[in-house]
Amino acid sequence: MQRARRFPLSLRFSRLSPPSSLSRSSSDLSCTPSSGHAPAPQCPSSEGPKTDPRIRGLHVFAIAFALEVSVGKTNTVMALNNSNVLLPCTFTTCIGFQDLVFTWYFNSTELIYQGKIKNKATEPTLVTRNPRVDFVGSTTKKDYNISIVLNNVEFSDAGKYTCHVKNPLERGAQHNATIFLTVVHKMVETDNTVTLIIVGVVGGLIGLLILFMLIKRVVLFIIKKTQDGKKECLVSSSGNDNTENGLAGSKAEQKAPPKA
Repeated sequence: MQRARRFPLSLRFSRLSPPSSLSRSSSDLSCTPSSGHAPAPQCPSSEGPKTDPRIRGLHVFAIAFALEVSVGKTNTVMALNNSNVLLPCTFTTCIGFQDLVFTWYFNSTELIYQGKIKNKATEPTLVTRNPRVDFVGSTTKKDYNISIVLNNVEFSDAGKYTCHVKNPLERGAQHNATIFLTVVHKMVETDNTVTLIIVGVVGGLIGLLILFMLIKRVVLFIIKKTQDGKKECLVSSSGNDNTENGLAGSKAEQKAPPKA
């Protein structure tokens, strides 16, 4: 099978230098008192411009609900050679989106998929893609899913994949998330022997503890019953003794002769 050709993407950044009029040091901006009748210059306040608390609150609110991109709970994916692998990505936004553009990059430079979404009610339209990449997400549901599938994975496909989103409706807000792909020749089976041993030992200890508690309760119950039986015997024997003593006393009184 002939390997599909990727689309290289070169990124160039121009370095911006501040104008010479703004590159003065802080010492050039110091204020000195004037002599004579010349008006003294007004020194700027060291506290900076004051901002309305309501504006600051709105700014914090906007930051809290800004555009956010996620690749899920884990950012690592393992795939078998010559298989298809899912690269998940979702985004959230509070105020919605319009003409949103999402792009997938391989190793930060190579563009492998780019799509555009008109609004919430429409599915993405393809701008460009690598022939081995398919879009499998949906943006008309609650979670805006822009996941892709990489077909016929090769060892050279291992690396960093970045999901980048730009929303013009949020003043051009941009955000991205990265997922790392590892390609293996054979999936390694996880050895759960140690885990099973630990679970067995813990379960055995818990079982012994429960058995010990049951035996303890049975022994205590038997001891209590034995003690209660002894108490009943003592009470009954003491009652019999009192009865016999009472009968003997009454007979002696009856046999005593009357006084003259």
